[in-house]
Amino acid sequence: MTLIGNISSLGVVDAVAVVLFLGVWLWLGWRIGHPSASKPSVTVLMQDYRLQWMQVMANRQPRIFDAQIMMSLRQSTSFFASTCLLAMGGLLALIGNVDPLQGVATRLTNMESGSAVLQVKLFLPLFMLGNAFLKFVWSNRVFGYCSVVMGAVPNDPDDPKTLPLALKAGHLNARAAMNFNAGLRSMYFALCALAWVAGAWALLIGVAVTAWVVWSREFASASREIILSRGDDSST
Repeated sequence: MTLIGNISSLGVVDAVAVVLFLGVWLWLGWRIGHPSASKPSVTVLMQDYRLQWMQVMANRQPRIFDAQIMMSLRQSTSFFASTCLLAMGGLLALIGNVDPLQGVATRLTNMESGSAVLQVKLFLPLFMLGNAFLKFVWSNRVFGYCSVVMGAVPNDPDDPKTLPLALKAGHLNARAAMNFNAGLRSMYFALCALAWVAGAWALLIGVAVTAWVVWSREFASASREIILSRGDDSST
C-alpha cells in the first residue's frame, strides 16, 4: 500500500487530532514569541536580561566569565541536537520494523493495528524531532555569531563602537535563545506525538497535557515570578 493509501486508512478522529496537534504547536510558538504586553512570556522576559548581559559584558574586564557562559550555551545546543539525531535514528529503525510495536499498540487500543498505519503514525514524532534538530543546529550557529560579535566589542567602554556592538551581540543572543526554545518545544511535542500509537484520543489528551506544560512554564511558573520580582526582601 502506498503512503497516501496508508494515510487515507486513518479515521476522521485521527485527522482532527493531527490538525489540532499541529495547530496548537504552531500557535503556542507564535504566542510565546508575541505575548501581550500585560503578560509577557519567560522567553520574552529573558530577552531583556540578555541585552543587559551584553551591556555589562562591554564594561567587564576580563570577559572570561562571559566566554564561559557562551561555551555552556553552545554545548547545550550541541547536546540536544545530538539527542535528536539519536532519537531520529531509533524511530527510523522502528519504522523499518514495526513488528515489536504492533503488540503494544494492540494491547493499548484493544484493536488490531496494521504495520502500515503504525509507520504513518511514527512519522509525526520523526517530523517534530527533525524540526527540533534544525532549530538546535541553527541556535548553535547563531550563538557562534554572537560570540564573534562579542569578540569585536572594544575593551574601551568609551569607544563609540562599544555599545552598538554589545547590543548587536545581545540581539543575536536573544535570537539564538528563541530557536533553542523552539527546539525544546518540538521535543515536547515529539513525545506527545508518540501517544498517537495508542490511538487518536490518546493523542488529543497528549496535546492538552503538553500544551498545558509548555504554557505554564512560560506564563505561570515559579521561575517567571522570580524573574518578575524585585529581588529584595519586600517582594517575598
